[in-house]
Amino acid sequence: MSVTERPSSQHPALEAAFGAPVHQLYATATGPGASAALRRALELRSFLVVAEEQVAWVRDRVHAATDPGLHQDTLSADVLRREAEWLQAAVEARAGYRTALDSLLRAMPQPGPAAEVKKVQFNQPRIIMALPPAAPAPARSDEATAGRP
Repeated sequence: MSVTERPSSQHPALEAAFGAPVHQLYATATGPGASAALRRALELRSFLVVAEEQVAWVRDRVHAATDPGLHQDTLSADVLRREAEWLQAAVEARAGYRTALDSLLRAMPQPGPAAEVKKVQFNQPRIIMALPPAAPAPARSDEATAGRP
């Protein structure tokens, strides 16, 4: 089964944030108009799916190793210690991916109709000033032009 088809603990949050089921979100993310936030969220979701699956695998191995029906001679502290390390790594990875995805979803605007952008109009009085009429140009006197050749 592909990562895109596996369930994750964050499906409800993704569907609420983007307003569509996860399988539709993957189809939208491959289109030309897909947002960077959608692509990043689905990438984090894919990592989360793998980490959640790893947690389940290790948990199941620990349950199998500690099955009450098994003979106690098969129980190994070394094996359980190694499984505990694997489990800690898987749980930390899962927590990191959940935190990153939660942060991304919180930073996104709420779904729904986009808020209208209204132009701001300033209602300030305008000062209109009329210029005084232009003064007549000084008359040319013959004296001023007399010295010219």
